Amino acid sequence: MQKQGRISVRGIVQGVGFRPFVYAKAIELGIFGRVKNLGSEVEIIARGDRFEDFVAAVSRGPLMARIDSVEVTDFSGIVPEGFFIEKSATGSFSGMIPPDIAICSECVNDIFTPGGRYEGYWATSCVNCGPRYSIIGAIPYDRERTSMDKFPMCEPCAGEYGDPHSRRHHAQTIACHACGPQLRLIDKTGADLPCADPIREAAALLDKGRILAIRGIGGFHLACTEESSGELKKRLGRVEQPFAVMTRPGYAEEIANISKAEHELLESPVHPIVVLEKRDHASHEGISNLHTIGCMLPYTGLHHLLFSHLKHPLLIMTSANMPGYPMITDTETALVKLAKDADYFLVHNRAIANRVDDSVIRDGYILRLSRGIAPKRTAIDLGDKCILGVGPELNANATIYKGGFAITSPHVGNVRNPATLAYLQETIEKLSRLLGAEYDIVAHDLHPQFLSTRYAKEIAEEKGIGLVPVQHHRAHIAATTTGPCVGIAIDGVGYGDDGTVWGGEVFAGQVPDLARVAHLEPVPMPGGDLATKFPERMLYGILPSDACLDLLGRRGWTEVELGVIKKQVATGFNVTMTSSTGRVLDAAAALLGICRERTYDGEPAMKLEATAVGGTPEAWEPVITASGGCDVLSTRAILSTALSRYTAASAGDKKAVRDIAASVQYNLARGIAALAIRAAEREGIKTVVLSGGVVANRAIRETIRNEVTDAGLSFFINDAYPPGDGCVSFGQCVWAGMLFKQRA
Repeated sequence: MQKQGRISVRGIVQGVGFRPFVYAKAIELGIFGRVKNLGSEVEIIARGDRFEDFVAAVSRGPLMARIDSVEVTDFSGIVPEGFFIEKSATGSFSGMIPPDIAICSECVNDIFTPGGRYEGYWATSCVNCGPRYSIIGAIPYDRERTSMDKFPMCEPCAGEYGDPHSRRHHAQTIACHACGPQLRLIDKTGADLPCADPIREAAALLDKGRILAIRGIGGFHLACTEESSGELKKRLGRVEQPFAVMTRPGYAEEIANISKAEHELLESPVHPIVVLEKRDHASHEGISNLHTIGCMLPYTGLHHLLFSHLKHPLLIMTSANMPGYPMITDTETALVKLAKDADYFLVHNRAIANRVDDSVIRDGYILRLSRGIAPKRTAIDLGDKCILGVGPELNANATIYKGGFAITSPHVGNVRNPATLAYLQETIEKLSRLLGAEYDIVAHDLHPQFLSTRYAKEIAEEKGIGLVPVQHHRAHIAATTTGPCVGIAIDGVGYGDDGTVWGGEVFAGQVPDLARVAHLEPVPMPGGDLATKFPERMLYGILPSDACLDLLGRRGWTEVELGVIKKQVATGFNVTMTSSTGRVLDAAAALLGICRERTYDGEPAMKLEATAVGGTPEAWEPVITASGGCDVLSTRAILSTALSRYTAASAGDKKAVRDIAASVQYNLARGIAALAIRAAEREGIKTVVLSGGVVANRAIRETIRNEVTDAGLSFFINDAYPPGDGCVSFGQCVWAGMLFKQRA
């Protein structure tokens, strides 16, 4: 039986209280020795009769740790009497810092314990909770390499920090009223408001209908009560876009139907925004005019204290940045950019080292990968090369693969503007430093004009390394599985092999050999991107008929406008061809008069889904033809039937509109599933996988699932990554890694 040795622990062992955990177990089991951080791993020298029990305990680790390996080797040196936590040293970069963790219930209790050291302190945390990624500058994870470095511990905090029996033993974020970050309530000029308690005064202002910019863990939120939501939408110019809300604990159940799994998510260490179905679909329309509402619970001490003073049960809590742009993190920028949006600013003086937006989850699927989930670390064997995936253009993030692990950054945004591109570059540089990454390959989207593609080429040229273009939808499938499959990718846009816009694709094979075997019918987008802003253009692109022209004419299109679009589609001038699923849903929303102008990303499809809830779908026979060696589903046939049903319905017949909306979704999904089933039978493949932003649509997703499984095939969606474009950078790394493994 071994009684002494060196234990090397690798994985996510920084920022999770691993050293205090080891110390506590050593004392409990009578072990002598020491523990220290070495880069992103932990080294333990240990001696004692219960050495093997100690190794077993260390191998389990604390709650937030993710252990990859535990290696025990002989150690013949001197082991000190007692057990010590030693000063960190540089070493390997095999692990990663965990995401930011919501405040734990024990710290919440500390905040509301009368007379306690932490009573009323907004930044209370312990070894089990609080900011991590948002404050880290370098590893090993110690206070001097975080944003807490500017706040030397007071004597009582230092005492708890050094106390092995304290929950804050070696908690790098420990702080209190006396020594920690402080809050200020300021006006638009940056001047302090005279008040003894900034949080109490902020709550009073919110109750009076004021709009506040609140500096949180990873950036600024704009906050207001429900009564002020219309004013906030007006100021932001987002009259139709739904807001997320933060609710008092227990109140979300009053406004939404919450399953057991959703309840667990809301209260998990992630504390994400969870998209829930409203109890009354017509309620809270000032917040969301959909049948759903995004809810989250307070996840910091600041939030809990705010609600303790607030009379209202919920707050609008929306990211204080233009959609697709980086979050605002510093007070000076916020005062300039939010001057027209916010009346007052509740700010703190702890630096935000890394932006982190709120994560969003619906039906167990991640819609936005960020706070509490990312950086996301996935074990996967992609060979021995270090790979960077720079992501797509919309809803982008980045992934770095090194040494058997892929690390995906939090959500970055839409990399079609210089500010977000700069944020992507900043994110990649910081992750690279934390991981010690030296790339051998850069993977990027196939689209030659994307700013992310140009950035990838610049990196490859500068470093003299390989460059791998990856078609957008194949990256979606690669992020879902590396095994043999029929892969369905349904989303808005993606540059195809033929230079057209893809978005309703079926592939067969195995990464990196996925052949396109079926797709939605290519249809014209009159005016290109203009057809995404004005979905009625997309409608006519799919249905270039007199009946469609008559409909548009009744809606106010002039003869000149009708003549222009008719000629445009007939001649193909300024027309892009697309097989996009999203564009079909846009056209259906336009047909039914649900959304005639898109004001935010995904609006037509989201409103179509909301309208379809409660509708009774009618089964229409899918029309499938062959073209270019592929099966092709006719979306014209689906929308033509929808148009005839709509024309036959009585004016103002809301039930007919609901039924037609439900029928379009149902038959589109059935047709897509039929393409996949035919491909699976033809190719002799038993597994069908699904990815793409349209997966968020419950009716479409579940119809495809049911059709596929009823055909006796297995069905899979990767719920560890977003089905939308938040998985693409990971898929790019997977594709590039498998490609080079194949060539080896």
